[in-house]
Amino acid sequence: YLHITFNIISMLQIKEIVKRKGITITQLADMMGIKQESLSRTINGNPTIDTLQKIADALGVHLVELFEQPANNALSCPKCGAKLRLTVEE
Repeated sequence: YLHITFNIISMLQIKEIVKRKGITITQLADMMGIKQESLSRTINGNPTIDTLQKIADALGVHLVELFEQPANNALSCPKCGAKLRLTVEE
């Protein structure tokens, strides 16, 4: 079996959503009642699902929207770019 680990942080779309909404990370932090430095550390660190939900709530989006959605459900190897085919066996 091939074990694949994805860097979830690199797949987060928080900065893109903030930009699309026309606000800054500082403004998002203010909306959440925290300091900008704290939010930046969270985004670039290892945020919990609870923290991501708070960010999603402040942005007015669903939690899943914080993550990059692969086009046509296609995943690529982050190292070589090869297309990956994933199946679920029960």
